[in-house]
Amino acid sequence: MKVKGRKESKGMNFTQDHIAQRALQCYIEPVLTYGCEAWTISKQIQNKLEATEMWFLRRMLRIPWTAKKTNERVLNEANKRRSLVRTIRQCQATFLGHVMRRGKLEHLVITGKFEGKRSRGRQREKKWMDWPHGLDQEKCQIYWPPSKIGICGGP
Repeated sequence: MKVKGRKESKGMNFTQDHIAQRALQCYIEPVLTYGCEAWTISKQIQNKLEATEMWFLRRMLRIPWTAKKTNERVLNEANKRRSLVRTIRQCQATFLGHVMRRGKLEHLVITGKFEGKRSRGRQREKKWMDWPHGLDQEKCQIYWPPSKIGICGGP
C-alpha cells in the first residue's frame, strides 16, 4: 500500500517481533552481561540465566505464563536459539586470551606459576617490621614510636 509522500521500502520489511528482538539484543543483553568476564557460572546460575532469556522471549512474543507452551516451541516461534550463556562463555574465553597474552600479574594468578621455591614446613607470617624491606627505602620510612607510625610520606 502506497502512502502519499512516502517512499516504498525495498527489502526492509521489519515486523514488530523483529524490532523487539533487535531491542533485546542491543539494549537488554549488554546490561545483563555487564562484567560477565569475571563471573563463575555454576549450573544453578546457568539455569537462572536461561530462564531469564526465556522470560524475555515470552514477554516479547506476548505469550502469557498460563499458556502451556514449551521453551522449544517458544524458541521456534521467535526463530531463535538460546544464546545468552553462549555469549557469556565467549566473552570469558576472549578475556582469558587477553590475560594469558599479557603475561602480567593476572597471568601468574591464573596459571599459579611463581619463581623460586617455598621454604619447607609451615609458612610463617612476617612481622610488621619485615614488610617494607622489599619497597624503595627512600620513599618508605618507618617512624618511631609505634603510636605515630607513618609509612610512605611521613607522620
